[in-house]
Amino acid sequence: MDITMKTSWTCRALGIFLGALAPAISYSQEPFYNAPNVGYGQPTYEYPAAPSQATPSYFAEDDVPRHLPSVHEPEDTVSAASYYNLLERVEALEADKAEEACKEVEILSKPTQKWSGRVHFDYWHFPKESALPNYLDTGNAAESPPDFIGFRRLRYGVAGDVNETMNYKIEMEFASPDSLAFKDAYLGWTELPWLHTVLLGNQKRPYGLDHLNSSRYNVFMERPFVIEAFNQDARRIGLQSYGLSDNEAWNWRFGTFAMQDLSKPGHQYSDNYQSEVAGRLANTIWYDETSGGRGYAHWAVAGSAAFPSGGGADRFRTRPEARTDGKWFDTGVLGAANYQLLGLEGVLNVGSFSVVGEYQTVHANRTAAPNTNFGGGYVYAAYWLTGEYTPWDRTSGTLGRTKPLENFWIVNRCDGCRSYGWGAWQIAARYSYCDFTDQDVFGGVGESATLGVNWWWNPHARMQFNYINGRISDRVVAGAPSTAGWYDALGLRFMVDF
Repeated sequence: MDITMKTSWTCRALGIFLGALAPAISYSQEPFYNAPNVGYGQPTYEYPAAPSQATPSYFAEDDVPRHLPSVHEPEDTVSAASYYNLLERVEALEADKAEEACKEVEILSKPTQKWSGRVHFDYWHFPKESALPNYLDTGNAAESPPDFIGFRRLRYGVAGDVNETMNYKIEMEFASPDSLAFKDAYLGWTELPWLHTVLLGNQKRPYGLDHLNSSRYNVFMERPFVIEAFNQDARRIGLQSYGLSDNEAWNWRFGTFAMQDLSKPGHQYSDNYQSEVAGRLANTIWYDETSGGRGYAHWAVAGSAAFPSGGGADRFRTRPEARTDGKWFDTGVLGAANYQLLGLEGVLNVGSFSVVGEYQTVHANRTAAPNTNFGGGYVYAAYWLTGEYTPWDRTSGTLGRTKPLENFWIVNRCDGCRSYGWGAWQIAARYSYCDFTDQDVFGGVGESATLGVNWWWNPHARMQFNYINGRISDRVVAGAPSTAGWYDALGLRFMVDF
């Protein structure tokens, strides 16, 4: 066999090998092959015939790819100078970001402040009453209680954080400029183990839902008999813990307080603290998340044990749920070594309709006279005529701020007509009862029915109107013409807060 024949068969063998290998290398490229018998599977080949002398060929024409896949050079290239320039810019951006983070930490570590205030301007009129209410208010059975006109509340304050886990609040009452008083005035610690939040200073004692509600959100102008009598002015200097469950279904507060009201003097010099321990456990047993809180139910139990120790703090008195000059119901100082309070409360809200009620009772253990029991409660129903609802704050177990669906406004239009927004309208009715007469104490038994209308102009401003019809019995006062009587009262309030 000559050299030419050996070379020819060697080339043929190489062609067969390359023909079999090429599809495996380039099957994913486009185009694959123009040959009709080439596909994704392994093609079959036949040995090619001996090439002719005129057109030598080493491959079967239909068994080889028309072209091999080409490798393209990358189109996007960056020079070394550009690369280092980009690297420097990235490093600069990272440095700026780190600096901003440091500034944020520095800002959080500095004390903050938020100013707030409220203005409540009231008018009260007493169109009809019997002799006993006249005497209780003016000392003259023939003289009607005088009208009240002026500021019911005029407060200004500041609150904020000292750092991430410490806060403060200072709020002053200016409604009586000749007798200034502080309201909330405390410092506090947050995120504590077991105790959660602890406040030290002047703060609300933890009983009476209508007292724990802010006056900015309450449905009626004045609080019910027992709520005000058993917790006059609500706030006392004390140390109190506030807690909340993870799912916000439960909240609680408990603490110890000095019984003397120190909002005007600001301090006391005494070894007799007239101490009190009190607490409240509240549960939102139903809260409709899907409607954003338009439906909810709440209950709570509260109690206290007080030790006046002859200091005069064992006296329960209140006005007739209207802003009179005198307090018509009054037990006088009881001379109790101690007394205990128990309070129950409940709330049900379904859409625009709500029902709220409370009951409180006090048992006083007296040293030189028989023990006494006092008590009372109230219930009210309220309805939003314009479709709003009363929000519920699950963190504190109290009412929240109502937001009208449409604010109140009046504007002149270009066509000479006017456009209006009517705000939010709510109507309400309340029945209230109290009994401060027992044994040799004749503080009085009271009943009242109150009708109320609330007109919210916007979330921070509204007008309130109340009509009250009340009764007094078993009220014994030296020189009084009788032990029973009745009265009517009309109240109007304009209020804003910020």
